[in-house]
Amino acid sequence: MSDTTTGTPTSTIPGLVAGTYALDTAHSEVGFTVRHLMTKVRGTFQEFSGEIVVKDSIEDSTTNVAIELASVHTRSEQRDGHLRSGDFFDAENSPKMTFVSTAIKPEGDDYVLAGELTIKDVTKAIELAVEFLGVDQNAYGQTIIGFEASASISRKEWGIDFNVPLEGGKLLIGDKVDIHLDIQAALQA
Repeated sequence: MSDTTTGTPTSTIPGLVAGTYALDTAHSEVGFTVRHLMTKVRGTFQEFSGEIVVKDSIEDSTTNVAIELASVHTRSEQRDGHLRSGDFFDAENSPKMTFVSTAIKPEGDDYVLAGELTIKDVTKAIELAVEFLGVDQNAYGQTIIGFEASASISRKEWGIDFNVPLEGGKLLIGDKVDIHLDIQAALQA
């Protein structure tokens, strides 16, 4: 990587310079998928912010993200309202979900980003599989980086355990939540 004051290229990823990169929410998506009956419901969070601090060594880099839980969007206002309620996110009392990285390590051509995910005042360690998509310049001349990341979590581990029992011992909503992130971030001056 490079020195954060000079903006010189890193030693491990061509074109990547050290510094603070702000998430570009207009070109990023924070999404999830969860089983509901015989289908999967897909949703996104419309409001989020965060930064990635790239250091001289990739392994020393950090990230932190805050997601507004009330901004959940699943293409159903009734379902979104239920997700905001105390049965699920309790967005009124716990408005944000946060992720703070604790480590990043190369894994082949990709990376594993470890961190702490907090939902409803419950913090648990998770690992995200990260594919770095590259470095480029946007239309304003800023250096931008892009990546995709994914993980699967058990929503019950964060106290989100509302469900409806169905015949035959089945449940209306699955426990496994697949998280997917498509992120673009811009180097700040």
